Amino acid sequence: MSTDVAPRPACALPDSPLANERKGLDACVHCGFCLPACPTYLTLEDENDSPRGRIVLMRMLLEGGLAPDNESLETHIGRCLGCRACETVCPSGVPYGHLLEATRATLAERRPIPLVARVILRAFEHPWLLRLAMAGGRVLRATGIAGLLSGMPGRAGFAMAMVRSTRRERTPRRERPASNGSRGSVALLTGCVMEGLFAETNRATERVLLANEYAVGEAPGQRCCGALHAHAGDAGAARRLARTNIAAFERAGAEYICVNAAGCGAMMKEYPHLLADDPAWRDRAVRMAARVRDVSELLSAAGPARGGPVPLRVAYDAPCHLLHAQRVAAAPLDVLRAIPELELVPLVESDVCCGSAGIYNLVEPETSDRVLQRKTSHVAAADPDVVATGNPGCLMQIGAGLVRTGARTRAVHPVDLLDESYARRTHS
Repeated sequence: MSTDVAPRPACALPDSPLANERKGLDACVHCGFCLPACPTYLTLEDENDSPRGRIVLMRMLLEGGLAPDNESLETHIGRCLGCRACETVCPSGVPYGHLLEATRATLAERRPIPLVARVILRAFEHPWLLRLAMAGGRVLRATGIAGLLSGMPGRAGFAMAMVRSTRRERTPRRERPASNGSRGSVALLTGCVMEGLFAETNRATERVLLANEYAVGEAPGQRCCGALHAHAGDAGAARRLARTNIAAFERAGAEYICVNAAGCGAMMKEYPHLLADDPAWRDRAVRMAARVRDVSELLSAAGPARGGPVPLRVAYDAPCHLLHAQRVAAAPLDVLRAIPELELVPLVESDVCCGSAGIYNLVEPETSDRVLQRKTSHVAAADPDVVATGNPGCLMQIGAGLVRTGARTRAVHPVDLLDESYARRTHS
């Protein structure tokens, strides 16, 4: 019997980002376990819009069977949400998220990233543009214009609904509690959208960490985490932002880097992979990533302390990049279970993407809307007062869906609920 092994097909794109990830491609055995976990496959029912199908397309691209400008390749790779649910169920450990980013980076070297994406990514890379965009969003929210225009059809109307969904009821100014710092020092990634549209959630994050005996400090000079850029294929910008953040958090000197945005936390934990070929920054990236924690991880480690009653029915929807990328499942539920009189309501497919995926809902609006409709139908069936989720993109995506369907349910970060519980304890 011959023991000859078939030679590996030649690589048509040597030294490309995808060629550097070939080992991950070879790990896929095409078993199909990923299909029922994939939101685009569940929604579109097309094998090409499954992880297994996209890996076939990636291999064809790498081996020359498809040209980088192939329309079908662009369509199906573009439709991927990058939620990484396939990684959770994959028995072969295929690093699908890395493969997707490498494929998009390879394509971006040979054709421009779509215009809408380029405009958004440029704003997030340049602080003054980002500040201007966030200020505009706050004006639209405060004046009620976002609410008035949220029913418009198309991408513009949905964007207005997203902004409208960030509106919060006015609450009394809350004092920062005293802390003995016994659980360690923390520097918060304030984030782009979090500080721009969810600033009060950032302040709530600081308060609940202090209430659980963490010392909270600042990290001046921090920037966008680079997740949006990496997901879109702009690896160069992602690396520039990563280096800036590593330097900023090194100067801060905190034991932990706290992140309350799941997508940002996943990105920062993967800086070592992003900078693996940069000898000047590789080890620094490893040391930084080891300090990154989602806020729910820090709070779960602390207990967390119990507060006053918050009598609400709450459904938890797991952010993809918390559950599937960071593999943090129990900690957010620990936070919610620490709140007296809060009732956790089961939510069907709480582990399935809502369709936000960074800027996906703006560049692939039709598919995003179909994925969101599946999510909002499950929320309607559960009929909670609140959907709790720990990522700004998810908050705005689900929140916009609730606004446009006229639902009574609102989307809230788990930290806001814990902060409310502590406020009620203080005033009881």
